[in-house]
Amino acid sequence: MSIVIPRELRPADGRFGSGPSKVRPEQLDLLRDLGTDVLGTSHRQEPVRALVREVRSSLHDFLGAPEDYEIVLGNGGSTLFWDVATFSLIRERSVHGVCGEFSSKFAAAVAAAPFLAEPVVTRSVPGEVDPLSAVPGADTYAYAQNETSTGAMQPVRRVTGADAGALMLVDATSGAGGLPVDLREADVYYFAPQKSFASDGGLWLAAMSPAALERTATISSSDRWIPPSLNLQTAVDNSRLDQTYNTPAVATLALMVSQLRWLQAGGGLDFAVARSAESSRRLYDWVEHTSYASAFVADPAARSRVVATVDFDDAIDAALLARTLRENGVVDTEPYRALKRNQLRIGMYPSVDPDDVSALTACIEYVVQRIA
Repeated sequence: MSIVIPRELRPADGRFGSGPSKVRPEQLDLLRDLGTDVLGTSHRQEPVRALVREVRSSLHDFLGAPEDYEIVLGNGGSTLFWDVATFSLIRERSVHGVCGEFSSKFAAAVAAAPFLAEPVVTRSVPGEVDPLSAVPGADTYAYAQNETSTGAMQPVRRVTGADAGALMLVDATSGAGGLPVDLREADVYYFAPQKSFASDGGLWLAAMSPAALERTATISSSDRWIPPSLNLQTAVDNSRLDQTYNTPAVATLALMVSQLRWLQAGGGLDFAVARSAESSRRLYDWVEHTSYASAFVADPAARSRVVATVDFDDAIDAALLARTLRENGVVDTEPYRALKRNQLRIGMYPSVDPDDVSALTACIEYVVQRIA
C-alpha cells in the first residue's frame, strides 16, 4: 500500500537534486522574455553575445575574481573540461586528489593520455578528503572542492611546497556558488552551471589566472596535437569575443543569467554561501538527533554544505524511502549509484529554501515510521 505524506508536511518545492538542481520558477520569466527575440537566433550576433557577456562579467564579480583573472566558457560540461585540461593545461606531469567518482575520472583521463607522464594520484577513502602533498617536477595539481558523489568538501588552497609555476586546477562543479572561495588560491576554478547556478548542462565555465592563460597559450602553440574543440586557447579566444566555438545552449545561458541576478541582488557569494550553510545546518542537526540516520562524511569540517549524504540503519530501506518520497513529489534524493550505500543524497544549493529542508526531514520521519 502506498504511503501518502500529508500536504502540510511536504516542502513547498520538493526538488533536492544534486545536479541538475532546482530551477527557480522566476528563472523561467527571462526565457519567456527572450522568446523569439533571442532564442533560436545566431550566437554570433549581439543578443546572444550580450548574454555571454553578462555571464562572464557577473560571474567575475560574484566570485570575487582578481582583476586579471578571466572567465572562459565553452561547449560541454565538466566531463569534457577534463579532456580540455588534459590536452591544454598539463605540461608533463600532474598530481590528482581522488575522493570519489568524479575526481577519479579526471585522473583516469590523464593516465590514458599517451603524451603525458603517469600522473601521481592520492586516493582518499570515499567520504574523506586527504590534502595533496607537493611532488617535485609536477606542473599541475588537480582536486575537487566538493565531491558530488560523496558529499565531502575541502577548502581551495594552493599546495604547499609545489614547484614554482605549478598550476592549481579545482573542480568546482558542485562547489561554485555555494561554497566560499578565494580565487587567488586557484589557477583554474572550473564548473558546469547545473548546480548552484540552477541552469541546465551543456556548458563549462572556468575562472582562469594569468598563469593558466599563459600555460594555455604556450601549449597551444607547441607541436602537441590538440583537437580544435578541446583546445582551451580556442575557448579563450572565443570567450574574449563573448561567444563560444560552437553554438551554445542559449537557454542554459539565460537561466544562469537570471540566477546570477538573483544571487547578486541577495548579497552575492556571501548570501549564497549562507543560504546553503543554513540548509546544511538544519539537515545535519536533524541527523545528529536521529537514532536511525548518520552522516556518511564522519568529519564535520568535511561535510559539504551543498550536497549531503545520509546513511540509514539496515532496518530502513533507503531505496524504498526515496521511492516513497518521489511518489509524494519530493524528488532526486537517491544516492550516487556507484557508492552502493543505504543512503540518501540531498542537494542544498542556494535555490533550495532552508524551510524546505526542514520539511524534508519531517517527510523522512513520517515515511520511516511506516516502513521501518
